[in-house]
Amino acid sequence: MKIHNKIGDNMFISVLFKTIFLYFFIVTAYRIMGKKEVGELSIIDLIVTILIADFAAICIENYNKSFLVSLIPIVTIVIMQIGLSYFSLKSNKFRNLIEGKPSVIIKAGKICFKEMSKIRYSLDDLISQLRDKGIKSIEEVDYAVLENSGTLSVFPNEKNYPMPIILDGVIDYNVLKEINKTSLWLHKILADRDIKLEDVFYAFYSSDKTYIIKKSDLI
Repeated sequence: MKIHNKIGDNMFISVLFKTIFLYFFIVTAYRIMGKKEVGELSIIDLIVTILIADFAAICIENYNKSFLVSLIPIVTIVIMQIGLSYFSLKSNKFRNLIEGKPSVIIKAGKICFKEMSKIRYSLDDLISQLRDKGIKSIEEVDYAVLENSGTLSVFPNEKNYPMPIILDGVIDYNVLKEINKTSLWLHKILADRDIKLEDVFYAFYSSDKTYIIKKSDLI
């Protein structure tokens, strides 16, 4: 009896370990392959979808095995996804570590070849996605950003598009640098409007104006 219990415990541990290992292994594999492989889904969403589908198929096929054991991978993935989503909402650094950050492909009309090489994004990929956006030439583009989903956000020349400077109480210093502003400038605006940084849900800069949405403004 003790031998059977020991075998069962080892089996549970083995399944749990393989599930966690596969999850992080596939996350790493997709990060290495680059954002262009992701499609419309985010990396995490795609991995969760694939794993749950595979484990569900295994659960159905192995009908002669313990149903509880077959459910362990699915339950584990769901719990991990919920946990990661929670910590991603609480920490920008954690979210960037897990999901990655948008990549600037064209900056001020110039192609960022170093960034493209880093994420394995070719010039053909760029031109193809620009055509999908109705852009005939790279010269027509001021900024282009490859999002975490793999889609390309394009901002044509001579367009006053919004630049996010605060997201959920966290300042994006890279954007401040892009618009030639400082954190002192931003804090002065907040002080003039009697708004605390931690109370800001979203703030963006467009057409030489700063727009702020407070958390209290949300429905």
